[in-house]
Order: sequence, then structure tokens, then C-alpha cells
Amino acid sequence: MKLLMISGKGASETAAGKRGAFYNTLEELRTHFDRIDIVCPKALQLYSSTAIKLFGNVYFHPTNDIVGTGLAIYRKEKFDVMTVHEYAPFRNGRGANALWKKIRVPMMFEIMHIPGFPRAGSIKEYIARMMMRLYIARDVRNASVVRVINSGVGRWLQNVGVPAEKIKLVPAMYIDLDIFKPMSLEKKYDVVYLGRRATNKGIDLFEEAIRKLRAKSYKLEALVIDGWAKDSHEIAQLLNQSRLLIMPSYNEGGPRVILEAMACGVPVLATRVGIVPDVLSDDRIIDWSAEDIAQKARKLLDAGTSESERAELVRTASRFEKHAAIRCYAESLHSVALP
Repeated sequence: MKLLMISGKGASETAAGKRGAFYNTLEELRTHFDRIDIVCPKALQLYSSTAIKLFGNVYFHPTNDIVGTGLAIYRKEKFDVMTVHEYAPFRNGRGANALWKKIRVPMMFEIMHIPGFPRAGSIKEYIARMMMRLYIARDVRNASVVRVINSGVGRWLQNVGVPAEKIKLVPAMYIDLDIFKPMSLEKKYDVVYLGRRATNKGIDLFEEAIRKLRAKSYKLEALVIDGWAKDSHEIAQLLNQSRLLIMPSYNEGGPRVILEAMACGVPVLATRVGIVPDVLSDDRIIDWSAEDIAQKARKLLDAGTSESERAELVRTASRFEKHAAIRCYAESLHSVALP
């Protein structure tokens, strides 16, 4: 079976050489397909006029013309199914719908998260959420399936008019348990934040909480990992060297890093976004308040984490084992092609 994927910045970065989550997904996903073609935005570093090949059967096509490029691929390869990674301002969806009208290949839309939901971190996110509310039901009209990665997004889409029968929960969060696992390393850092310095990630809340703790003469070592770690192995090592992960996101679909930390036996404090309510108890969920974060972090650090608690964290994270999760994703794509 052949797959056409219409994707965004993450695909462009992978084509340019980045080895992050998208790369790791493709490394496994490609074993479930004869060929995967990926249409992605044409970035400055992607100057190649030909497809960029990865893993032997994955081909990146950087372009500003989704329809023209998609048609050219279809005429040559006759792919069986399309999947579309959609987000405001709906460039991918507009291109995919125009392409679908010409070739009528079964199509899945993937909505990873709603900007500004459950809470906007900026005016830009608020506007993007309003755009989603007004347009998304029309945007997915030609899709056979709308994939969501947590139940909260599914409910939100139903509330704005996406038919419930189209919505399918297929979790996207997965972890490689061969990489993310407990290690016998010295704990160098009391708290760690891992994520981009994007508005929705809540880095402002993390930094304010640390200032509040230090202002009360609470000595701690804080680590911010904002993109400089070279690969998953280094991230796993840094997590194992930390006593507590804090993720104060305003909105997102995951975050994946909470599962990675749990798989390493590292406790987590996180806001009620994405999959957080599904994997953390209420006492480990923080408000969008630096004061609340500081109080809960100090309480947890003072109490410490027992071996039985660490073992339970690892057991919870093991539900998201990489091979099983990506196989489920592949099977959902196959089912769209062969309903």
C-alpha cells in the first residue's frame, strides 16, 4: 500500500536533516507501507529540485504547490490513501481538498491539537482557535476520518460541527522504551523543563515559579532544555539526571515529554492539556499559576519519590510503547484506504 502525507514544518525539518519525533515516527511507519510520499513546505534549506529519499521508501517533496505536486506523484505512483496534518491557517487542508476533487483518493485529516485550547497563551492563539471554530467542520468535509490524539480535542470538534462518526481517537504519543528507561545516574538537577520557547509551552510560568522558590531561599538546580539536546539518547540521560519535570503548557496535544519522563521513573507536574488528564493524578496537575507550580514542586521535592512510585510511573508510560502505537496508526490509515 502507498501513502501520500501532506504535512508541515516538522516534515520540512526532517527532510533538512533533523532527527526528532517526526523522523522517529517515519522510521517505524515506513515498515507498514510499500512507499510513503510526503508533501511539505519548501524551506530555504531545502533547495533540491528532486525528491529527498529517506529509509529507502520515504520520499519528501518540498513545494509551495500541494495540488500540482500531489497530482504528479499520483500519476506516477497511484497512492492508495492520503493523510493531512491540518492546522490554522488551513493551507494543507485547502490543498488536500482541491487535490481530492481531482483524484478522489480516500483521505484522513489529523488534528493534533486546537490552538488556544484549553487556554490561549497569546492573542495569536486566540485568533487561531476562533478560525478553527469557524472553518474546521467545512475543512474536513471530504475526509473519511478525522484523527484526534486525545479525547478532549474530539469533544471540541464535535461541539463545532464535525460529525461524531468521522472522529477517531488514534493516540500519537509513543515512546521508545529501549531509550527512555530508568538509569543509575546522579541527580544533578532538581527540576527540568523540556520544550520550545513557544508561547503555548508556558516557559514564562516555569521561570516565574523558579524565581518564587528561590526568593523563599529554596535552593535548587533548574535545567531548561529548549532544543539544544542532540538526540533522544541525550534527552533520556538528562531526564534521568533530574528529580522532577515541570510542563506548564497552555495548550498542546501531548506533551510527549511527560511520557518520556515517566518512562525514566521521573515524576511530573503538568497542566491539564492533551493527554495529561489520562496519565496523571489530580494532585500532579498544576494550574496556570506560578504560585501553584512553586508550591506543588516544593512539596514533591521535599517528599521525594519512592521506588514503588517510580515503578508505577514506568508502568503507566509503558502503555505508549512505540511499536504498538505506530502499528495502530498504520492500521487506521489502511482502514481508510480499505473501508
